[in-house]
Amino acid sequence: MRHGSLQKLPTARPCADPPMIVELAPAKINLALHVRRRRADGYHELETLFAFLQAGDTISIARTTAPSFRVTGPFAEGLTGEGDNLVTRAARLFGERFGETGTLDIVLDKHLPIASGIGGGSADAAATLRALARLQGIAGDDAGLFAIAEALGADVPACLLGRSAIGTGKGEQLEPVAGLVDTPVLLVNPGVAVSTGPVFRAWDGVDRGGIGTGDLLARAVAGRNDLEPPARALAPVIGDVVALLQVQPGVLLARMSGSGATCFALFDSAEHRARAAALVRAAQPGWWCLESALA
Repeated sequence: MRHGSLQKLPTARPCADPPMIVELAPAKINLALHVRRRRADGYHELETLFAFLQAGDTISIARTTAPSFRVTGPFAEGLTGEGDNLVTRAARLFGERFGETGTLDIVLDKHLPIASGIGGGSADAAATLRALARLQGIAGDDAGLFAIAEALGADVPACLLGRSAIGTGKGEQLEPVAGLVDTPVLLVNPGVAVSTGPVFRAWDGVDRGGIGTGDLLARAVAGRNDLEPPARALAPVIGDVVALLQVQPGVLLARMSGSGATCFALFDSAEHRARAAALVRAAQPGWWCLESALA
């Protein structure tokens, strides 16, 4: 720079907005679900094989000047007017446990059907906890997060873990297992919502034994969903969904997930999954279908 010349300073830029944290809330499926007994606390003793998809709802969280919670997406209407749900409860409990989070704008982009046996609300709560942990610099495996998850519901700890696992107790005692990563999956819901409480109450109370040994697929195929018969009694169309999926080429396993009414099919190839999805959509255009893969 020559003597006497003026150095041009860079133009000042406004401070960037705080980053938005985005967390996927993946769909959960129960590859097998064995009900062993009813507990004194009202829950049931379970053995279940959890697996997660590569698709689901999305939680977005950012700091803001005015608190807000919004629901968007194709299944937002089902949560309209719900002032306090698992997402807002998760945020509140997180603040109580880890300290003030500041004023937040939370958006739930709802793509999974409500009351459908694939962990929608539980997955949303778990994603909220993960997003807040990232925002606050809390480790994702912090025991406090899992304590909050258990307080929110039996499936929330598994959704917080977010990987294939054997669940025992009421489902909150988790043992991670090697998964079936990238296995093609088709989810189908016939458009009926099935409440968990009535399905569990309709279980016949018979203990048909625990989940066996072997790799995850072998255990799943040899297993069962003890809630499928009572769910079918409440919503017979579930049987139609399972029957249709079971006869598709390339199916490795077809079963109802959780307490229903969503059913899943694992396939040996993405091509077979796509053909099955096309057939289901053509035969039953009113049914909800999601093509994805295991995480």
